[in-house]
Amino acid sequence: MKMFSFVLRRLLSGLLVIAGVAVIVFILFNVLPADPASMMLGQRSDSTSMANIQRELGINQPVSVRFLKFLDDLSPLAIYSDDETSSYYINRGAISGVTLFIAGNSFVVLKFPYMRRSYQTKRPVSAILMEKLPDTAILAIAAIIIASLLGILLGIIAAVYRDSWVDRFCLFFSVFFVSLPSFFAAILFAWLFGFVLSHWTGLPMTGGWKGIDPFTGEYTAYRNLVLPSVVLGLRPLSIIAQLTRSSMLEVLSFDYIRTARAKGVSGKIVILRHALINAMNPVVTAISGWLGSLLAGAVFIEYIFGWNGIGKLTVQALEHYDLPVVMGIVLLVSFVFIILNILADLANAWYNF
Repeated sequence: MKMFSFVLRRLLSGLLVIAGVAVIVFILFNVLPADPASMMLGQRSDSTSMANIQRELGINQPVSVRFLKFLDDLSPLAIYSDDETSSYYINRGAISGVTLFIAGNSFVVLKFPYMRRSYQTKRPVSAILMEKLPDTAILAIAAIIIASLLGILLGIIAAVYRDSWVDRFCLFFSVFFVSLPSFFAAILFAWLFGFVLSHWTGLPMTGGWKGIDPFTGEYTAYRNLVLPSVVLGLRPLSIIAQLTRSSMLEVLSFDYIRTARAKGVSGKIVILRHALINAMNPVVTAISGWLGSLLAGAVFIEYIFGWNGIGKLTVQALEHYDLPVVMGIVLLVSFVFIILNILADLANAWYNF
């Protein structure tokens, strides 16, 4: 019952946070002074065209009406007064859903959240995001794997050789990279390993997950993943190394560790089987939190390395003032971040219970 109550509370709090993020996103992007209609039409705009674009985008309506429609579009459940309205919302090419039940003249519909259409391409924002999300997810997962493996290794080494030159080197390494701005590290690594030492590394300066060969067609460019994933993983690597070191030092001071050593258990077994397993709780929590942060923090990395993901899409949408795309990105990243944190809390709770 305690576990069930904890799960219920975390899910409820997650839903409230997502609702709060949606409200804040709407407020932020509806108080901006710029007019999307004038930006879309440019210098050749006239009053009739402006009015048509504003009516098409719905920005000629009061803020309260737009807010209610915004919540209705995002909500997975919607109530419509007649079947024609229900069919209109479901079949307009942006929402897919099913009618759950009918109560009088009202229809309760389960639908996929609708994030509007792009001002520039006229495509559904959800379709655009689903095209870019896999590339960003691949980059973030590769970065967190590199950061986790190297960070835990450095943390273990620093804890085992406490107060030695090895420990100081590991601490210097972690502090240096956590203080290094991501955009500067990206430029530095791209120039050094993708240009100066490219004949040794074989790595390009820029490139996406998929490449086009004139003879064989599309292929997966694995080497393009190396530099952006390493740069993206530098900051979490430093944090994970410091957390692992401090947690390992705390566990190594416990009585059962001294007992195991007194019984003649080898140092490798003491470190890996006894100390490391019990020191991983805060490290796992940090790793799960950083995975969500990497999805949101890959903007500069993707733009500099030419990685076709959510980060590069964010920059392009901001350049063209494509508000639906920007709003969709913020909502998607917030949702993923909240879900990952809930899963991490549930995993820790299950471990403790």
